[in-house]
Amino acid sequence: MIDKALLRELTAEYGVSVDAAACERLDRYAELLVEWNQKMNLTAITDPIGITVKHFADSLAAVPLLPEKQGISLIDVGTGAGFPGIPLAIVRPDIQLTLLDSLNKRLVFLEAVCKELEIPVQRVHARAEEGGRKPELREQFDVATARAVAALPVLLEYCLPFVKCGGRFLALKGPDSDGEHRAAGKALSRLGGETAEVRKLLLPAQPREGLEQQERRIFVFRKAQHTPPAYPRASAKIAKEPLG
Repeated sequence: MIDKALLRELTAEYGVSVDAAACERLDRYAELLVEWNQKMNLTAITDPIGITVKHFADSLAAVPLLPEKQGISLIDVGTGAGFPGIPLAIVRPDIQLTLLDSLNKRLVFLEAVCKELEIPVQRVHARAEEGGRKPELREQFDVATARAVAALPVLLEYCLPFVKCGGRFLALKGPDSDGEHRAAGKALSRLGGETAEVRKLLLPAQPREGLEQQERRIFVFRKAQHTPPAYPRASAKIAKEPLG
């Protein structure tokens, strides 16, 4: 279904190698996504090229920013249809993957995907601010990821509580997020984080006929100190009074 040659070309531009076995698993993932999307609203992107570029290549651009050590624990917060968590786990099968989402029907889909693709996974049915207060999840992960879930000051409060001290949070965002980052200083200082890197990239990196280049940002936040017990706050409080 997906354009496997295009996927390998696009990811190679970011220094990511996707072997034949990973391509086959991503292809099956795409088939399941389209099949299940007929029964529930998982994504507006269902064409093969769109899935290849906007879901898979976009998610895999984060691979070089993951810790190199083997067996890292990763929680994908507000995972939706599984992006970027499942593609990352397909290319890095050593990842100990946790998928968190507030809608159980999405988690049913993700269970089916991970079972068929033989990806060991922990699924968590919870809102992010609820999960961040659970002792079994709070500050338990080497990496947290999220893709375009909310503005950065809000997203940091949702995600940094999951990350161990010394771990990192990767936020995959669009070009309009530079202003969000400038506004996130207060949130970072209160939540125990600091900006480690801002990776700016184009998808695809090189112009290609028929593919519009889109700007992307991957913000890498390092967890420098423990998040105070007061955070994350209730969702209504986060929405009404963002820390940024």
